[in-house]
Amino acid sequence: MVNYGFVKCAIATFNSGLSNPMDATEKIKDLIRHADSRNVKVLIFPELSLTGYTCQDLFGYSQLMESAMECLKELVSFSASYDVLFVVGAPINVSDTLYNCAIAIQAGKIHGVVPKQYLPNYGEFYEKRWFTAYTDNSITSVNLFGENVPFGNLIFSSAAGYKLGLEICEDLWSVIPPSSYLALAGANIIANLSSSNELVGKDAYRKELIKTQSSRTISAYLYTSTGFSESTSDLVFGGSGYAFENGKQLAATKRYQVEDQIEIFDVDIEALKNERVANKTFSDSKRSLTQSYREIFVSQKAIHDEGYLIDRSVNNHPFVPNVDNDARSNVCKEIISIQSTALARRLSAIKNTKVTIGISGGLDSTLALLVCYDAFRKLNLDVSGIMGITMPGFGTTDRTYNNAVKLCKELGITLREIPIRDACMQHFKDIGHDPSVHDITYENVQARERTKILMNMANKHHGILVGTGDLSELVLGWCTYNGDHMSMYGVNCSIPKTLVKYLIEWYAIESGKENPALKDTLLDIINTPISPELLPTDGKEVVQKTENTVGPYEVIDFFIYNLLRRRFSRDKIMYLSRIAFKGTYSSDELSKYYDGFIKRFFRNQFKRNCIPDGPKVGTVSVSPRGDLRMPSDADSSNW
Repeated sequence: MVNYGFVKCAIATFNSGLSNPMDATEKIKDLIRHADSRNVKVLIFPELSLTGYTCQDLFGYSQLMESAMECLKELVSFSASYDVLFVVGAPINVSDTLYNCAIAIQAGKIHGVVPKQYLPNYGEFYEKRWFTAYTDNSITSVNLFGENVPFGNLIFSSAAGYKLGLEICEDLWSVIPPSSYLALAGANIIANLSSSNELVGKDAYRKELIKTQSSRTISAYLYTSTGFSESTSDLVFGGSGYAFENGKQLAATKRYQVEDQIEIFDVDIEALKNERVANKTFSDSKRSLTQSYREIFVSQKAIHDEGYLIDRSVNNHPFVPNVDNDARSNVCKEIISIQSTALARRLSAIKNTKVTIGISGGLDSTLALLVCYDAFRKLNLDVSGIMGITMPGFGTTDRTYNNAVKLCKELGITLREIPIRDACMQHFKDIGHDPSVHDITYENVQARERTKILMNMANKHHGILVGTGDLSELVLGWCTYNGDHMSMYGVNCSIPKTLVKYLIEWYAIESGKENPALKDTLLDIINTPISPELLPTDGKEVVQKTENTVGPYEVIDFFIYNLLRRRFSRDKIMYLSRIAFKGTYSSDELSKYYDGFIKRFFRNQFKRNCIPDGPKVGTVSVSPRGDLRMPSDADSSNW
């Protein structure tokens, strides 16, 4: 796609003389110049931006109408030098009927006029005194400056990739907003030209309405409202402006400002298209489409991908909640509650009160143990029914061993230690493997020995084995088939490594209020290098660091999110990763990590095809029963 699928957009609001189109025109010109210099493709101004919204009976005077038309003509002429498609609001007379309209202008041409469909006529609003609601679909054009201009139900499309639908203020507040039909007809950007007054609590409701409509329509919803220039005889207009993309906020203006404002941002059209394709409810909803729309093509210049500068933040930890401290606790509680409730339900269904779990002193087993602990408390079970088993091997360090032991003791669960060295040496002898050869056989013998112990201890004590492997490992296939790959229930199966660390850190802070020792242990686990600890060590130093082999987990999780959740191409993922990790990893390093990641992802589908049950927590899962169905023998070279 052009520009990696991004379209640069802007919302603007300004302060001009009320009922003074000439003043408004100059302000609009300045904002157009600025937007065009930044390669903005779509620029939205407020409702009735040429005249002001609160002109009241002045809308019936020819002086205001003629001035508005003269200024509209001047803007059309002015636009000849600019590529940006901008949308202004103005009253338009069609056969002696006055409509409140949005006018789309670009490159010296009015591309179309969209009238307001719902006119507020309650409370402080009485728009029907001056305007007529658009209900006559037979009116399909209007003559402006000697040209027949498309009028009515329109969608504006561009080679830049967007399809723009327009609605005006109250349209959004209706039972079925026109934007719902516009989205079903193909519009992926909805713009709302508004004049919405301020009341206590209204902005929060308005913002939620915009956010929800962007989610419901799987679109970018751009909203901008009039501000300081409006009359305050009875009402105050704050200049509220928001841009949301499928429920995610991209930009917002500051309310109650005297100065002109413009917010520039990029809309990810490709992400919206991919989401719509995957969401079959969206496709099925098209049968409700009762309106027909004309598509108007807008010719705009394209920028080559390599020169494109994005105006939006790129989260380098997309799985980690980007929330403030107050909200963090609620998010973490929610995640662990989903995990622990899933396990509690499984234990309740099979009438079981015991679990075994391998405790290594690493991140994944720590989170899984905390989930088990929460599940047992949820069911009012004695936590001694949780058997944490530590299994020291050739690569176990003192640090991880001591943390594993301390963690179990501080939580009050049952702790068992079963060393695996002798059993593994016997197995090496049985299969004729030289233990001095530290290859994949050497490592997997240990992993499978541990799983055998855990499975058999679960049987012996009439319990189930809780798996500890996380989403990042499943995507990479970084697990031993029928070793740590297997369990009787996997609580971490949709938790990526970066989120595992985030959850444990939160738990440490919360537990530290009552149990400082537990907090210290958890924090030390977080700061321990990630390792399977399968290669020989003197016990003092971790010699096998996972991230030296697979790449940094923060980068891996970034790739996972953008491949599996966003379904982006390699080029786009690399483009985003260079922005997200600028100054941390070089472009060559990121390319190397991605190539390794994609090969591992494709080669290890056979492991994911037979993973145990486990709860889906976030939007990404690789369960073959629910989310990811792909052939085990697909070729990765095209990716």
